[in-house]
Amino acid sequence: MGDVTAGLVDAHHHLYSALARGMAGPRTAPVDFPDMLSRVWWRLDAALDADAIHWSAMLGAVEALMAGTTCILDHHESPRAIEGSLETIHRACAAVGVRVCTAYGATDRWADDGSLRRRVAPSTPMTRAAAEGLAECERTARAGLRTMVGLHAAFTCGDETLAAAADLARRLGVGVHVHVAEAVDDADAAARLAPHAADDWLLVHCVHLDRPLRGRIVHNPRSNMKNAVGYARPTRWANPVLLGSDGIGADMMEEARLAFARLNEAEPHAPATTVAGWLEASRDAFPESRRDRVTWSYDHADDAWRSVYTPGMRALRVEMDGEKVLEDGRPTRVDLDEVRAKAAEAARALHARIEATP
Repeated sequence: MGDVTAGLVDAHHHLYSALARGMAGPRTAPVDFPDMLSRVWWRLDAALDADAIHWSAMLGAVEALMAGTTCILDHHESPRAIEGSLETIHRACAAVGVRVCTAYGATDRWADDGSLRRRVAPSTPMTRAAAEGLAECERTARAGLRTMVGLHAAFTCGDETLAAAADLARRLGVGVHVHVAEAVDDADAAARLAPHAADDWLLVHCVHLDRPLRGRIVHNPRSNMKNAVGYARPTRWANPVLLGSDGIGADMMEEARLAFARLNEAEPHAPATTVAGWLEASRDAFPESRRDRVTWSYDHADDAWRSVYTPGMRALRVEMDGEKVLEDGRPTRVDLDEVRAKAAEAARALHARIEATP
């Protein structure tokens, strides 16, 4: 047995993306970021049903636990299966033994006639889909389940929806979980969000953020590189910086190693302790993670300089509230092989629905 640390936190996940693996690529190559979203991810989330939501959350939670990640801040969208979706995610994560804070990403991109808009004008009235998304956040929070208010992004929301989300968050006493300036298409996000933003907001990506904005920045280096949206340069702001995976698994040790390499590319000789601070700030968003105990396959997992240069570290054991929820690298509450098999079955059905839509 190796070093023992507190649990890790994924400060921005999309658990539903666990079933995206093996999905066919877009029929034609996207020409920009919104085009990629509409041809890939918005087709995926529109095809989600309750079964897919359940098994994607189960698989994602299992993989998080196996990576020593005990807490997840999840951002969810399933426009044809909104009601009850966040509770489904909570149940799946609880079955595995992973803590989750959910948010439904309200958006006006789905017009009331069912058509999809790549961009939404600020003057656009709130759509039924956005209202249902906010209602799902409120319903889940009032049921006593840990939840934030979600927004997709300013460029797919009208000002009425942004204001309604901020008002709901204040009334519930929680923050807003929102993508901010991920690509140039959302470069005016700060100006539109500034009248509402608060210190407890999660500002995800912030690659093209052009001015200070209240909240905690969630840095997602792997996703930003994959989507070719640029480097966020998170150290240029005074905000606390957290680390997220943006749905590409939940291996936060690996995310931290990539974050360190990307940081040093932009700022030569930046210390590993900077990235270690981002991992620790992520725990601030889910303080219960500090009670968790992760035993690693490496003797120096809590040493920032050693860990950023040591790939392949594995969680061998995870103890949460005195219970071993991971032992010998496998979850104890659920059958790993069954979860993988059921998730693969759900993925095949999901991919078939995606291919059947224009």
